[in-house]
Amino acid sequence: MDPQHTTRRDFCADLLLTSTGLVLAAPGVTKAIAAQDSMVAYPPRKIDGAELLMPGSGLYFNYPTRNDAAVLLRFSDNEYRAYSRRCTHAGCSVDFDAPSRCFSCPCHRGAYDARMGQVMYGPPRRPLDEIVLQVRAGGYVWAVGKSYGRNTEVIANLRGGD
Repeated sequence: MDPQHTTRRDFCADLLLTSTGLVLAAPGVTKAIAAQDSMVAYPPRKIDGAELLMPGSGLYFNYPTRNDAAVLLRFSDNEYRAYSRRCTHAGCSVDFDAPSRCFSCPCHRGAYDARMGQVMYGPPRRPLDEIVLQVRAGGYVWAVGKSYGRNTEVIANLRGGD
């Protein structure tokens, strides 16, 4: 047999192995692409009263529209996070529970961690959508976008290296 000549059987075997490798690698590639496209910029809006918020407390506001309930949390002097209050399971409004440091959904007893918005338990399968923030001159906090896939590297860069 000629070493430079590929048989149909060898070609099919190589094609099957290559295709299998691509299929197995696709979820990681899809997640990377989705993470890049997960941040949506909206018109910036100052969050009134945010500079007066005490560490460990929260403030309800609306963003990006009047109909989109959100919550701003202050963890320390320079650490703020904001999330949509819409449960990712069925769209119910979640409430911030300061003593337990979590968000609770009254509809199906789901809970999210307040620091990262990750699901702690219950039926939700994905984290809360995060509101992208900027702290501007004078300590004023502005909402500038929304992250749907939670690409924390992009969020940290927008926050100035959080």
